[in-house]
Amino acid sequence: MTERELERLLSAARRDKALKEALIKTRQSSEPVEEFCLLCQKLGYNITAGELFAAGLEANDAKLRSVNGGGVGSIDGWDDAYEQFFSSLIWTT
Repeated sequence: MTERELERLLSAARRDKALKEALIKTRQSSEPVEEFCLLCQKLGYNITAGELFAAGLEANDAKLRSVNGGGVGSIDGWDDAYEQFFSSLIWTT
């Protein structure tokens, strides 16, 4: 669910420069994840901090399971859906 909401939000931010700027501005907050989630919810996207962190962990765990024990170590950053979202957003034209 959260992954779909993030994709929807990313797609909207790619079309709307003001939205993109508002999302990036949340990173300047003393509580950036909370500020990001509050803005998302205000805009109608069902994204919470707990679900955001869980989505990253689930994606990372799925990648590790997909190698049937061949990849026993996690790759840094794969478990951070928040940072992955912003990486995609910032590099979006």
